[in-house]
Amino acid sequence: MSLNKKSWKVLVVSLTAALSFSMLAACSNKSDDTAVATYKGGTITQKEFNLDTRVMKFLSPEQAQYLEIDMFKESILKQEVAFEYLADKASDEAKKAAEKEVDTQIGSIKTALGDKYKSTLKEQDLSESDLRSYMQRVLTVYQDMLLKLTDEQVKTHYEATKADYSVATLRHVLVGLTDSAGKERTDADALKRAQEVKAKLDGGADFAAVAKEYSDDTGTKETGGEYKDKALVEYVAEFKAAAHSLPLNTISEPVKSTYGYHIIKVEARKDTTFDTLTADQLKAVKNSAASASLETFLEKELDSLEIKINLPKSSAAAGSAGATATPAPAAGSDTPAATDTPAATEAAK
Repeated sequence: MSLNKKSWKVLVVSLTAALSFSMLAACSNKSDDTAVATYKGGTITQKEFNLDTRVMKFLSPEQAQYLEIDMFKESILKQEVAFEYLADKASDEAKKAAEKEVDTQIGSIKTALGDKYKSTLKEQDLSESDLRSYMQRVLTVYQDMLLKLTDEQVKTHYEATKADYSVATLRHVLVGLTDSAGKERTDADALKRAQEVKAKLDGGADFAAVAKEYSDDTGTKETGGEYKDKALVEYVAEFKAAAHSLPLNTISEPVKSTYGYHIIKVEARKDTTFDTLTADQLKAVKNSAASASLETFLEKELDSLEIKINLPKSSAAAGSAGATATPAPAAGSDTPAATDTPAATEAAK
């Protein structure tokens, strides 16, 4: 299963986040110099927004379909305003740190695309300077959020998310809303089958054998449902919470997630304390806290910018794509699920 869901509510906090909403159709009846957004202290023109969305398409073309929906366009444009506004107010230190990160990110893109790098840019009518300018703005905001974090904020954020930094060996049986053969189940049928699994395990049946018989997680079915020494951050919220709180070597009640129902047994778990975090874990905490700071700004302070939107309407129906920017992965892939953290934060880690 995919390790990251993407939330349409947050455009970017680290590079991937900011870039995961892809393309807004560049065609418009309005002049490129027309302001599509005005706010306290600035404007964004149609030309600027079209350029930004071409960069988004270059970096994440698979998300293009969502940019045909007006509510997504407007949300992304408002967040573009936020990045313009926040980047303008960022410290020189943040800007210098962002420059280094831009170099790193572009180097990674060149390595990934190889000989196709220049032609892929050309397909989107982009120059490397366009790409660099966009990344600089986005990463300046992110670096500024990082630099403004206090030690107390980092510790508080860790306490709220410490389950993410626990590592566990566990077994689970997934009874999916789609079985391993691709046949759909009703929620009631999935729950009934999960309860049957629990009854067998409570009666002393071997977990590995039951997993091989019942589990729809094709990634672990043949290994008895085992996930060995995995960080809990890799799991969807419901699964993560159960794996963190379940007493060792007990059989859980059916735990519902987007994939169906899980029966879980945690065989070993190592929790962390703030003072035992590794350097990489501490960096991850800080990145997550910076992401949360940006989300807070978008949720609570964006309206204070008095943004006025003047986007042309599209023909796509506003309700055609649901509430998330990425379809849920199918059950039966290689991990139980995804974290609720916006995908945007992942690249900065």
